[in-house]
Amino acid sequence: MDTKALLEKVKSGTMTVEEAESLLRRQPFEDLGYAKLDNHRKLRSGAAEVVFCQGKADQHLLSIFDRLYEAEREVLGTRANEQQATLIQTHYPDASFDPISHVLKIEKPDKLKRGLIAVCTAGTADIPVAEEAAQTAEFLGNNVVRIFDVGVSGLHRLLARLDVIQGANCVIAVAGMEGALASVIGGLVSKPVIAVPTSVGYGASMNGLSALLTMINSCANGIATVNIDNGYGAGYLASQINLAICEGDHSHFKAE
Repeated sequence: MDTKALLEKVKSGTMTVEEAESLLRRQPFEDLGYAKLDNHRKLRSGAAEVVFCQGKADQHLLSIFDRLYEAEREVLGTRANEQQATLIQTHYPDASFDPISHVLKIEKPDKLKRGLIAVCTAGTADIPVAEEAAQTAEFLGNNVVRIFDVGVSGLHRLLARLDVIQGANCVIAVAGMEGALASVIGGLVSKPVIAVPTSVGYGASMNGLSALLTMINSCANGIATVNIDNGYGAGYLASQINLAICEGDHSHFKAE
């Protein structure tokens, strides 16, 4: 529910006061039995509920997409598989599915995007998690630049794109193995860095635990670390940072 848009409709006369009142009287959540959809999440936090698709029964997933689409005219789903994508696309031909990030979404066309978030990976194997972060941020209304395969084993690759990275309002650093990329970037930029450890690596990487421990023990300043493989969490947090900066600097806004 976008309350500002609702009030603008009342002001312009395209919606009656009674219609607006009916919408505002809806319960804060809709109880479907198997799920309780948070109808007021956008009102409280600025972004509507996102669907974690993994493990959901087909009928449950479809019903949840139906309800969210009815309310918002767009839906973001994470960790979807190809079967779930086919199910949703059968009912919503405009839905898109990325088999790399497993993001399944129905998105409003020509969405206004602001500011800039840089999404960097140490290696190519980290791209699935990075894409989940990048596509989450884009869905939430942010411009994103992708800078992949710039890990510390070839530092010159990172330095070659440093001007772009330093120009972003927030940087997401995605790395497995020893997870050193976040510390390096943290020492080179003045903006917040969100570190994302991935489960990429050999045995002693312990499915991302080594990268996680490196990132949360970083000596560089301004680094926050999310959970292993949590690209969505990083993309959401980066969006909050970037849009907060944009709200304070109107030069980031594009003319509508």
